[in-house]
Amino acid sequence: MVKKILAFLGLSLFTWALAWADDDARFPRDASFRTLITTPLAIEGLTGDDQGNLYTTGRGADPCPVWRISLVNPARVTVGNVPAPCSPSGIAFDSRGDLFVADNDKVWTFTPNAATPPTATIYATGVPGTNGLAFDRGGNLWTGDGTTGQGRVWKIPPGGGPGVEMFRVQPMSNEVNLNAAGVGGVGRDVRSLPPGAITVTPTTRNAQNTAGSQPLVANGIAFNHEGDMLIADTARGAIWKVEIGRDGSIRSKTGCDTTFTANTLCLDNIFVAHPILEGADGIALDTAGNIWVDPNERNAIAVVTRKGEVIEVFRNSPDATTRLRNTGPLETPTSPFLLEDKFCTANSDGNRRDNSPNAPGEIPALGAGKISCMDQRLHIPGMRLPI
Repeated sequence: MVKKILAFLGLSLFTWALAWADDDARFPRDASFRTLITTPLAIEGLTGDDQGNLYTTGRGADPCPVWRISLVNPARVTVGNVPAPCSPSGIAFDSRGDLFVADNDKVWTFTPNAATPPTATIYATGVPGTNGLAFDRGGNLWTGDGTTGQGRVWKIPPGGGPGVEMFRVQPMSNEVNLNAAGVGGVGRDVRSLPPGAITVTPTTRNAQNTAGSQPLVANGIAFNHEGDMLIADTARGAIWKVEIGRDGSIRSKTGCDTTFTANTLCLDNIFVAHPILEGADGIALDTAGNIWVDPNERNAIAVVTRKGEVIEVFRNSPDATTRLRNTGPLETPTSPFLLEDKFCTANSDGNRRDNSPNAPGEIPALGAGKISCMDQRLHIPGMRLPI
């Protein structure tokens, strides 16, 4: 009888905890941000360890440094280097404490060492456009082509090697009806203003140029406790949910639209789509399964709850004079990370939409970056990685 009572109490407490986690009051309503540190090079990816340190990678140097940054005493400490030419994006730890860095069409790896920063070695190839990185419970590394717009997602087996395309997030347009120049297709072209421009008249708002296209559909990725993969869709402002079997197989429905490749996800795999999530880049999960999102084109931070509710936690206020939202504290947030009860994000200072023009703000110069952290502590801590 005692065991039954304890089991009942345990189940009740677990159920209460889930309800508590989904309560909107658990997320800051008047959040504020401040700069933890600026970087002389542009940055995108962000991860952390269990010692209170964040890690990010500088872009466009020779070589590209990987920095460790303490939350308590923030300073850039080089713990490794990615060989040039390099433009690193996603970054993640494996269960052994090695770091992995996405870069153009390959993934690098090294063991961080501040005393003697090592040069990274190639872990995976054949992943053009690689961006977000995440390990599953079997030790496989997953990545998506976050910079090409094709929506490909690859699995890399433990030990590394060529990436294996497992499925595709449905791109914004198919490849039918193409002419000899490769022009055509059927679908949509989402455009960000600026760099895209429109002519506003009393009766119309028509395109003035062809700039600003946003085709990216497979950007940040993460796994939840159940082993399902969550993918940020930048163009649609959506989060896809893909069921992954324990053997790494794809159990979500594919092949619903024969104008796409047969391994393309069906649209009913979209977990949530919402205007607040427009420009969704990186994602991170807390221990209750809520998804923290960087809708970077809106200079905002949002949360998608386990129930699919979308909550905007923060967005830059418009400047009183220009009415633009480009002066900070967020400047194109790209990669969130929840370091226990602290929320931080990398900022890449992109020159589009809410962050355009990108000259104003706290980032010291064009081509530089910064890490911003929320002043308020999280009620629900971040999920420990890898899962």
